[in-house]
Amino acid sequence: MSDKPQPQQRSQGWAPREPEPGPRPAPAPAAGPQTAPGKPGKKQKRKRTGWRRFVPTWRMLLGTLLGALLLVIGLFALGYFLVKIPPANAAATKQSNVYLYADGSQLARDGDVNRENVSLAQISKDAQHATLAAEDRDFYTESAVDPKAMLRAGWNTVTGKGRQSGSTITQQYVKNYYLGQEQTVTRKVKEFFISIKLDREKSKDDILEGYLNTSYYGRNAYGIQAAAQAYYGVDARRLTAAQGAYLAALLNAPSEYDVIAHPENKAAALARWNYVLDGMVKKKWLTPAERARITFAPPKQAKGSAGMSGQRGYLVQAVNDYLTSNRIIDEDTLTTGGYRVTTTLQKPKQDAFVKAVNDQVMDQLDKKNRKVDTYVRAGGVAIDPSSGKVLAMYGGIDYTQQYVNNATRRDYQVGSTFKPFVFTSAVQNDSQTQDGRAITPNTIYDGTDQRSVEGWNGGLYAPENEDGVSYGDITVRTATDKSVNSVYAQMAVDVGPAKVEKTAVALGLPAGTPDLTASPSIALGPATASVLDMAEAYATLANHGRHGTYTLVEKVTKDGEEDVELPARSVRQTVSREAADTTTSMLQSVVDGGTGQAAQAAGRPAAGKTGTAEEDTAAWFAGYTPDLATVVSVMGQDPETGAHKSLYGALGQPRINGGGYPAQIWAQFTGDALEDTEAADFDLRLQPGAEEPDYPSYEPSEPDATDGQDDGGTDGDEDEDGTQGGTNGSTPAPTNGQTQGQTQSPANGGTNSSGGTPSGTTGGATTGGGTTGSPTSGGTTGGATNGGTTGTTPGVDPLSGLTSRKP
Repeated sequence: MSDKPQPQQRSQGWAPREPEPGPRPAPAPAAGPQTAPGKPGKKQKRKRTGWRRFVPTWRMLLGTLLGALLLVIGLFALGYFLVKIPPANAAATKQSNVYLYADGSQLARDGDVNRENVSLAQISKDAQHATLAAEDRDFYTESAVDPKAMLRAGWNTVTGKGRQSGSTITQQYVKNYYLGQEQTVTRKVKEFFISIKLDREKSKDDILEGYLNTSYYGRNAYGIQAAAQAYYGVDARRLTAAQGAYLAALLNAPSEYDVIAHPENKAAALARWNYVLDGMVKKKWLTPAERARITFAPPKQAKGSAGMSGQRGYLVQAVNDYLTSNRIIDEDTLTTGGYRVTTTLQKPKQDAFVKAVNDQVMDQLDKKNRKVDTYVRAGGVAIDPSSGKVLAMYGGIDYTQQYVNNATRRDYQVGSTFKPFVFTSAVQNDSQTQDGRAITPNTIYDGTDQRSVEGWNGGLYAPENEDGVSYGDITVRTATDKSVNSVYAQMAVDVGPAKVEKTAVALGLPAGTPDLTASPSIALGPATASVLDMAEAYATLANHGRHGTYTLVEKVTKDGEEDVELPARSVRQTVSREAADTTTSMLQSVVDGGTGQAAQAAGRPAAGKTGTAEEDTAAWFAGYTPDLATVVSVMGQDPETGAHKSLYGALGQPRINGGGYPAQIWAQFTGDALEDTEAADFDLRLQPGAEEPDYPSYEPSEPDATDGQDDGGTDGDEDEDGTQGGTNGSTPAPTNGQTQGQTQSPANGGTNSSGGTPSGTTGGATTGGGTTGSPTSGGTTGGATNGGTTGTTPGVDPLSGLTSRKP
């Protein structure tokens, strides 16, 4: 046996394999770093596993960014070379807008372009600098486009902070002169590239000159030369810093900032005007001392174009305001034309309104012998309560003579036509008097003149009644008939002025109505709502408390083909039916036996309220039948300066009150407008306790010398033959209302003597300075009872902003 070790045999059942050719690989080392085959010393790349597989590497990110950058550069270059500067389009392509009545007949056609191009040298430096301060302060040093501003404007628009252009003057010029006003991505892309090209091909002076000659300033004025003439009657080279700043402010909102057409927007226009001047100081175009000496330069009264004479201009203006304020079409786009607008206005009713104003007022004026007659203006609106459609509108004497629309302006006090909103709010909120009695038409209040309002922590307030008449204890219904200030000021506090304001807005008054403030004086009507606003609110009462915003437009098409989308009208119950209907029942009483008796001439069941502004600068009648709500206002305005003027002595009358000419216009128009329809009665659902008590009948011993007027005025009644009542020599029809120095029916508040010794009193004793009858007993009592203290010192006006208003 050999001593050499023998090779170990394989396990049985396994056959030996043939040796593989070639060298056998060396065994892998037990430890140490691995290396790639054939590349000694280099680490092998580890594969990405798990979530790391989805994270891009820095090489991938860099490649993507470089690719995107190259793509943007390529697209920019492509756009720059493909987009050409087109020929001018501004005046050459402007079309007319056509406005139609509801029946399809033509109302008006606009389209005359008022433009006169001038060189930059013919525009004053102040006007140039004002425009730059308003629109683009870094124009001469910045590029043609401002991407940062564009992104900011886009973000503000998306997030609801208001639409902003984010455009430089160059971009705005391109939009005005080469493109259009449509808000599309395609237009913005073209505007971007054309602006860059234009900035390379033209000087900054050329671009500014083009911008000033193509911008729209309102009043149908295109370009600064036309605007200088339209607003100030001067050439552009003579514009001062104050005038130039105002024209520059108009660029932001041309029609809205016209303080003549929209006097209610003067505060906003002044704020923009100050912004422009302050910008001129920041850019050192004005010194602080020069800026301090500048005062606002009000523009002249505007004159409408001949093609818009009569009522046409007012109606077109109102329709355009409706389209722009509801963001159906923006103002710049609308001015390019090509729109066909079918309105809700009905031509027969429109003609009837004009005829009523002419018959009752305009044809009665004697402008040669009475200067005050040159101040007389009128405004009116009629709305279908069920649909909210404006069926007729009277805007003024003539659009070519008076530019401002009296139906839509918001600068005259509404007076006592606001009082029904106080009562509606009382019913809506289940309000009570200071001593816990529910407020209904039969609730007793103290109607003493200058009675101090109770329950008000804001200070002493004691409003005067018209002509200082004290009524003593009277019902709310009688206080409404007689438009008693002392009662309604107290009621406003009992309800809560904030609740009254909320109800007025719910009925249809805009929340931003000037002088609509939550204080006791809110009841007396210092708010300056427009005739259209008031018609919308009274239409809500007529529609049993269901409110929907008014509409002036039925249909709009562009270039005869494309329909423009109109907003859907939503209607909802903003005040309860009981609140609205009980108010209606009270306003029926005003027409039947109160200050609004002239409205009976319409020959229809009617409800309404009279009102008079401070110093008799305006007289109102707001009323409705079940199927038509109409508001009429007769106003006083200087035709040269536009200043408000008192109507004392107008039309030969000592005073103009709501129960006179406004109610007469209302009656004639309503009768004519509804003559082909069957009269309908009011279908009312009253609050508990609102039914009128059954008082014993009583005839006054003498005709009422002042009844039918707006709180004791001398002009509000109407004779049986339709003549103006009061002091013009006619005999007013007797009524059952309150009289001054005469006997009062016991059913309506007793008697009152204005001088100290009662005249013709019935069933009671005389005390104090006059006698007042209880509406339930028919007797008379002296002084103030049932609700607080009597009046305070005459003329007291203790609260800032709380002044006594006439009904």
